[in-house]
Amino acid sequence: MLGKLQKCVELGEKLGAGFVEARFDDLTLRTLYRVNGTWKDIILRSRAGVGVVCYYGGASGYSFTSSDDHEELEQTVNKAFKMAKASARAVSLKLDFDRKPSVKSQRADTFQVKIHPQAENLGYKTELVNRTVEKAQESGKNITNIMGLYGELHGRKLFTNSEGSVVDWNFEIVDLQCRVTSKTASGDLVNGAGRAGGTVGLEHFNTEGSTPEDIGNEAGAHAKEQLKARPCPAGVFRALIENRLAGVLAHESFGHLSEGDFVVVGGSPLAGKIGARLGTEHATIIDYGTPNISELGGLWLPYDDQGVKANETTILDAGILKHYLHSRGTAHHLHQEPTGNCRAVHFGFVPIPRMTNTYFAPGDLTKEEALELLNTGVYAIQTLGGQVEGDGSFLFKAIRGYWVQNGKIKEPLREVSLSGNILDLLSKVEGATRDLSIHAGYFGGCGKSGQAPLPCGLGGPELVIGEVRFGGKAS
Repeated sequence: MLGKLQKCVELGEKLGAGFVEARFDDLTLRTLYRVNGTWKDIILRSRAGVGVVCYYGGASGYSFTSSDDHEELEQTVNKAFKMAKASARAVSLKLDFDRKPSVKSQRADTFQVKIHPQAENLGYKTELVNRTVEKAQESGKNITNIMGLYGELHGRKLFTNSEGSVVDWNFEIVDLQCRVTSKTASGDLVNGAGRAGGTVGLEHFNTEGSTPEDIGNEAGAHAKEQLKARPCPAGVFRALIENRLAGVLAHESFGHLSEGDFVVVGGSPLAGKIGARLGTEHATIIDYGTPNISELGGLWLPYDDQGVKANETTILDAGILKHYLHSRGTAHHLHQEPTGNCRAVHFGFVPIPRMTNTYFAPGDLTKEEALELLNTGVYAIQTLGGQVEGDGSFLFKAIRGYWVQNGKIKEPLREVSLSGNILDLLSKVEGATRDLSIHAGYFGGCGKSGQAPLPCGLGGPELVIGEVRFGGKAS
């Protein structure tokens, strides 16, 4: 396949392109979805094809095909070049970039797992789901719905370009989840969730804390606890934000603002603010494609879809804005180095600036010290989703929470919705715990510019925030 991609590059250059990138994805997706005792989906899909980018006069054109036939590939290159040439006459923003030394991937760039998803059959995976659901069923008669999910995505990614780069590695992610809905005596629905996954092998589901029984028990126990929880009071309170929710804030409310394509057109409130103080000394946000998976979890992304090697990019350093997340073109335009953040969901999409693993950096507090620093307020945990705006405003509903008084957890809360603006929130971060964790999975994923779902990692320590607005019952 590499030879065919190299031919695509040669043809694009012969047509007159100043630079050409060609990539091949051969990805397998499997989704298992059980609700109570009924299997809703058992799906196996393949995404294999070639995408070509031609650059001409500061503009680019993209075309793709699911065929590796010689004539079809030629037509794909021709379409990409014609689009680039036509765009060069029309676009006002030119995104040129400098040539770099060629990149050659190594075997070690593929993360090695003990039990690859391909090594086990469908029966093994359905049994993982069954075990989560059966364990969750032990949580009581108030349960109205139990959902068990398993997902996997894996396969080869191959890339070459006009610099002679050859990047060849294998992507892999798995996810096992359980979601439980219970009904209170008054008829309100409450939720609990458990999950484990990331760039790990199936052996991960044999480890303590990540077995199907652990996942099902976590979901069921938290839903059961919510039955007696009181609604979160509305108002502005001090808050302790749990690891995964901190990651959602880092990704949804801040990470997108730092993506280079938003910045170059002035669509981000972070545009032109390199060197500005945006948060306290306790607020550091990092994006990194290859974190220490065995210790932290997350997603393994050694290269982006422009063949740029993953970087550890400190976007916000102790409250100071240091860097944006880039494609090669946006990096050149803003006089920064490429960051390895130009990604696409698969070959059918043009790569654009996207996050990899985005997370708050840890601090020096223990959990007990964080609760003491919080003193009295809301401890908010995980998220059921929400909405964000282009100015950094957010509204999220936490799965659950606790009321904390004088540094002690007093009672569970439900209907915990929090809102605000990330730039205001960053100015109120008072501390962070030592326990950094990164979460990634097959389900959900990031959406942007019609490209979804793109697997990303997010996380952080637990954060103490001086003021957060809680809205009580969220709609």
